[in-house]
Amino acid sequence: MKTRKIYHVLMAIIAVFVITSCSPPVTLTSWKNPANNSQISKVVVIPLFQKLEFMKPFEQSMDAYFNKQGLKAIGSLDFLNPNIKYSLPDIKKKCDSLGADAILVFAYQGTDKSESYVPPTTYVTGGFGGYWGGGYWGGGFYGSGLYGTDVVTTGGYWATTSVVNLKASLYTKSSKDALWTANITVTNPNYVDQSAVSIAQNIYSDWQKNNLLKYTSGKN
Repeated sequence: MKTRKIYHVLMAIIAVFVITSCSPPVTLTSWKNPANNSQISKVVVIPLFQKLEFMKPFEQSMDAYFNKQGLKAIGSLDFLNPNIKYSLPDIKKKCDSLGADAILVFAYQGTDKSESYVPPTTYVTGGFGGYWGGGYWGGGFYGSGLYGTDVVTTGGYWATTSVVNLKASLYTKSSKDALWTANITVTNPNYVDQSAVSIAQNIYSDWQKNNLLKYTSGKN
């Protein structure tokens, strides 16, 4: 019995670790400009966030993912001073000097929050031994009770869901209009870097489908 309880405690700890370490769910709805057939090989990532502590890990994580896939990327904080207000021509000139042929701009569109009640849940652990003790054929059911089992009940609680909304726009040197845009939602983003990687994965996959990449490594 003691061994079984220790096992269930360990499994609970592992489950919590897995849940908290997973990347947040991301959805992406995109639009490709049919009048622009440009392809990109080096992109500058510019998140228009108010807080610098959000911008830096977002840029770094996204750049790292793109570069790993074979798409050259650089963050705006690598060459722009966040304390200086640049004009659009100045930003374009700096991007040209870096050899970039595209700019990916992110705009924060607000956060939606909702609450839902999670009712109490009762579940049974153990009782089907053989692997973790308790008999070769398992405990099974015995009369109206459960033989060799632990019954655990979790209390009900209110859960808050936060959905962050972003608008992404990809611009190239060949046109003043966006080559590609996307509405992006991130559900319960606990960490900026993890969210950025998930967003980058979705964007890169969508760019592949739309044939926007000039040079790729073939990785997903």
